[in-house]
Amino acid sequence: MLAKLKSYGVLGISGWPINVEVDLSYGFVRYDTVGLPDIAVRESRERVRSAIVNSGFSFPDARIVVNLAPADIRKVGTTYDLPIALGILAAQGLISPMIAEEYVILGELALDGSVRAVTGVLPMIIDAYEHGERKVILPVENAEEASFVDGMNVYPVASLRDACDFLRQTLEIEPFPPTPWSGSVEASTHDFSQIRGQAAAKRAAEIAAAGNHNMLMIGTPGSGKTMLARSLPSILPALTLDEALEISKIHSVAGELRTSGGIVRERPFRAPHHSASIPAIVGGGSNARPGEISLSHYGVLFMDEFPEFPTNVLEAMRQPLEDGFVTITRASAKSTYPADFMLVAAMNPCPCGNFGSKINSCRCSAGQISRYVNRISSPLLDRLDIHVEMTEVSYDDLVSEVDAECSDIIRSRVSEARAVQRSRFASDGIMFNSQLSGRQIKHYCRLTSDAEALLRVAYDRLKLSARAYTRVIKVARTIADLDHAETIGKKHIAEAVQYRGLGEKYWERV
Repeated sequence: MLAKLKSYGVLGISGWPINVEVDLSYGFVRYDTVGLPDIAVRESRERVRSAIVNSGFSFPDARIVVNLAPADIRKVGTTYDLPIALGILAAQGLISPMIAEEYVILGELALDGSVRAVTGVLPMIIDAYEHGERKVILPVENAEEASFVDGMNVYPVASLRDACDFLRQTLEIEPFPPTPWSGSVEASTHDFSQIRGQAAAKRAAEIAAAGNHNMLMIGTPGSGKTMLARSLPSILPALTLDEALEISKIHSVAGELRTSGGIVRERPFRAPHHSASIPAIVGGGSNARPGEISLSHYGVLFMDEFPEFPTNVLEAMRQPLEDGFVTITRASAKSTYPADFMLVAAMNPCPCGNFGSKINSCRCSAGQISRYVNRISSPLLDRLDIHVEMTEVSYDDLVSEVDAECSDIIRSRVSEARAVQRSRFASDGIMFNSQLSGRQIKHYCRLTSDAEALLRVAYDRLKLSARAYTRVIKVARTIADLDHAETIGKKHIAEAVQYRGLGEKYWERV
């Protein structure tokens, strides 16, 4: 007897419909899984066999063929355990194939028949809904994640026995209630009011947040670079539902959504250690999983001790920084992940950290400084829109009783600037000034004659590349948005240009 059930897989961050076909014929006893399965899928036969027996059913002594279609797409993971087991029961006539075909079925089986959570549920459910599916059976632990897809009836099951009884209509399971979206911002443990002094750096961080620009902080140890970076999420606007769903799809595929209340509610802040590898940062592995640059999509990727990261890791980030996505190709998989993140990098000015210090002497030679800073290549430096220098905080700033501006006030300005950008680019498929293309720059970034003249002088004086030239204009556009100005003026260009001046001090001095 033949039974056909519906399930789903994931390609990148997109769901992909998979048909689970189970054919049962009596005679020679054998169990085969076909349809380009990986090791985890092939091993499902042992999980399925034990789960069926330990759930009180008999496992057929028959020739069993499980086909996962389409056969030219590699099937990965444990998602297909539950539909395969239900397919075997349906082929035996223990449940109705007609009723089972009404549902998309997902879930991993334990040997005792309990149903375990799987990864990638959110993109599967979104795609299933777009293809007209309205009912899904899945693990209890994944129910909240799926409930954010409005209009999908989510039936959570805890065991194979529950799923079987539900399809037999001897057990009633209420659909998991839809979860309403709330885009509120959670209170942060870090606040800009806690940062003493560093007014220029805080202004640069506000501009970076408003336009989603990449930022490099160079400064002596203890000057507040890490604290400033960790305070950045406190000035970023609350997520919209569309942003939250896109971020959550990436985290779901990476298996990081189970402890997030069903969906990511805050902008990501990722801070990998400088020993991280290329697959950890950019993505990869045998199954082409997303890396830190994708997990920080629409959020912040903080890379402390920037020059200490391996050179090949830093250079691998150049293309994603430019394109806003990364394509990972492996022999068995090819996946494209969004990577529109704000890179915030922090570094010391030299190996000992005291070059440029007001209170400590630098012990490094010119050659040592040169080798250290040149771990950051010119092409990568070009892609960092804002360069800001930080030195030691004065004693007067530390003991000052004057209240510094808090994150809530700064966030309100950042939110207003981003709202202007969303409105401006509504028909262009982008969200931030940092995403502007060359054609869009000409259309949206009109300069006054004074601003144009200043930019020409800065281009020659600072020896800017064509890429740096466009990034100065993008930063100036953000500064103008914060200033509620339609046209980019001289003062906006002047401020944007000053954030490109550290190359001459550090990279060309030695």
